[in-house]
Amino acid sequence: MRLSVLDQSPIPEGSTGADALHNTLDLARLADDLGYHRYWVAEHHGGPMLASASPEALIGPIASATREIRIGSGGVMLPHYSPLKVAETFTILAALYPHRIDLGIGRAAGTDPLTTFALQRDRRDAAPDDFPQQLAELLGYLDDSLPAEHPFRRLARVLPGRPELPVPWLLGSSPQSAIWAGQLALPYAFADFINPAGAEIAALYRERFVAAPGPPGETQPRTAVAAWILCAETEAEAQRLASSSRMTLTLLRRGRLIPVPPPEKALTFLRREGKATDGQVPGRRGIIGSPDQVRARVEELATEYGAEEVIAVTITHDHQARRRSYELLAEAFELRPRNAAKATAAWPHNPAGRAVYPA
Repeated sequence: MRLSVLDQSPIPEGSTGADALHNTLDLARLADDLGYHRYWVAEHHGGPMLASASPEALIGPIASATREIRIGSGGVMLPHYSPLKVAETFTILAALYPHRIDLGIGRAAGTDPLTTFALQRDRRDAAPDDFPQQLAELLGYLDDSLPAEHPFRRLARVLPGRPELPVPWLLGSSPQSAIWAGQLALPYAFADFINPAGAEIAALYRERFVAAPGPPGETQPRTAVAAWILCAETEAEAQRLASSSRMTLTLLRRGRLIPVPPPEKALTFLRREGKATDGQVPGRRGIIGSPDQVRARVEELATEYGAEEVIAVTITHDHQARRRSYELLAEAFELRPRNAAKATAAWPHNPAGRAVYPA
């Protein structure tokens, strides 16, 4: 099973969006050193909590700051964009960082209706809901498979990054996304942190998968599941750190968006509201605990979804706590570090002075 990272660039209370973006670069370097498989950045607009408004702008700097880890979008919200522009941008990234770029494609707006309207270039009318057509056009550019009579056919052959291409993924949290991913033979990443009842949807994807011609290993369904994961030395500490996300989620459901609060403030808020400060968040799955607890539940999650890969989404107020969570998760799964010196400095040592991960 592969382990990966989805980073939403959280903005801690008392910090700035610029700080959050630099934290993203720092965490990407750490994930590369620790042996994570891929590092995706999200797309969210118009709020004070997340600075990840432009994955296409972040991917290049992250790829430059790392060496081997795959980098991509989790995802590009295609309804905001021209398919040609997305194809051009991601072939350029693929040309600059060959064999490392993923193009995760999503349908959601990633924001509220007013901000969605502000993102439109043409505001005379609401944008049409034509995602299937957009997706088909985007894949047609990448595959050079647009029909002969298509007016844009010649543009596929002059994408600026050719012959290098990104690997497209479809992201989703609903049955419709699973059906599209299966019909188009795309790898599928399911957002369990949005919809924790997705195991049947992942099974539907595999059931509807139509194998397409291609290299061995790329003609079979590939499932990843993205989950909210927070790991600390003890379960109590992990639950304390998770209180920040509990508060933000509680207020989000009331239409209030806030920066990520410190745990002490969040705990006070949750107790005053009569909300739980541990256990599961109603309607959401959180894998929260010590390394052994988290590993067991991550393995259960992967089995439940039939997933070959788990993508961890972690939000804390303290960036060092977020770093530590990914260090402990890597240690729990015995990931092989790419930079042993840096990983040894990051991970704890046993009394004999040897790093606790395998050589």
